[in-house]
Amino acid sequence: MNQMIGQKLSIVTDKPQTTRHRILGLCSAPDYQMILYDTPGVIQKKVHKLDSMMMKNVHTATIGAECVLIVVDACKIPEKVSMEIDSLLGGDISQTKERMPTLLVLNKKDLIKPGEIAKIVEWYGKFGGADHILPVSAKYGNGVEDVKNWIVSKLPHGPPYYPKDIISEHPERFFVSEIVREKIFMQYRQEIPYACQVNVVRYIARPTSKHFIEVEILVEKEAQKIILIGKEGRALKTLATASRLDIEDFLQKKVYLEINVKVKSNWRQDEDLLERCGYGGNIRVW
Repeated sequence: MNQMIGQKLSIVTDKPQTTRHRILGLCSAPDYQMILYDTPGVIQKKVHKLDSMMMKNVHTATIGAECVLIVVDACKIPEKVSMEIDSLLGGDISQTKERMPTLLVLNKKDLIKPGEIAKIVEWYGKFGGADHILPVSAKYGNGVEDVKNWIVSKLPHGPPYYPKDIISEHPERFFVSEIVREKIFMQYRQEIPYACQVNVVRYIARPTSKHFIEVEILVEKEAQKIILIGKEGRALKTLATASRLDIEDFLQKKVYLEINVKVKSNWRQDEDLLERCGYGGNIRVW
């Protein structure tokens, strides 16, 4: 989605389940407008209330969709994705595939020899369960134009839903929180990234000086807070610096970023808090 739009909206890390929200992106041209939803990956085993709400968001995104794209890592051992497609389309793939085309996108083709790619495509063609397969390199953009053309071929004729000069409907503070969360995923290991929830509690736009942004990070245990902050606060300072630089690049504006860490036990099971954090489907402003 980032490559098709030409700007980074969805955060990207090498860890699974980085995406938590349903991210809306708009890709517009003179003769079309694509409304794209980047959703969390399919979670088969739901441990927390957060997992269940994320999967509800995934299913909601397919309602009214013209097509569905399943992105898989082509470097990993091929496996059938028909269960994921079945799950996404409501449990009856035989009936829903006719009205909702499915594209299997094999990502990271830049890391695989051309001959091996052909074998992987052949395997997924026999056992993958999708209507069509396209290998791409999302990192370098190779094959992304093919994906875009496939999507456009599935779109109905009609007027655009959004002005063509915007790329998303989410507020800036949502993307600020996502940037901070991305840096947590990149800097910390094991359970720390998954135990963190990032909220923007204050966002003061200043036309003639730096924007002021106050962020809180919720963790579930005191030990996690200690790791997040680090010795003499050095880890948190590193996180804040990396976050601030990316936020300034995204906003094209200098910012003063303040980050606080708080303990909220079992926040991933707190339905009311999860609703306020936007996991109920609406991105809310704190």
